[in-house]
Amino acid sequence: MILEKKKTFNAFAARQGLRSTRQRDVILDIFLSTHEHLSVEELYLKVKASHPGVGQATVYRTLKLFVEAGLAREMMLPDGQTRYEHQLVGEHHDHLICTGCNAIIEFEDETIEQLQREIAKRHGFSLTAHKMQLYGLCPACLRAKA
Repeated sequence: MILEKKKTFNAFAARQGLRSTRQRDVILDIFLSTHEHLSVEELYLKVKASHPGVGQATVYRTLKLFVEAGLAREMMLPDGQTRYEHQLVGEHHDHLICTGCNAIIEFEDETIEQLQREIAKRHGFSLTAHKMQLYGLCPACLRAKA
């Protein structure tokens, strides 16, 4: 799957007239090797650990390219921080986001998905994509608040 994503990105870059660079390849490898919701800073620190010559601005620009290529999805957290996650073709999940500590829990629920399709159909709407983010407090933040 990682090789497939690399081919997808390289094809995207070629269509955009971008030359292949070692730095982009390194950033893509590290991004694809993690399953976290990463900020630019967090990804930069992971890249810097093994490739100190790669700058933070390069990581930022490259993440934007991953989004444009359909390999990554941006998520804005309540604190204003943007996080990035892998985007897999045909894969979908939703998020519970803690407004206390910014923890992110992914979940899938077919009942919710079916209800969304029914609502779209009821309104004559052709659903092509959606994202659902539910905000609240995680169990740890609830305990700390009590």
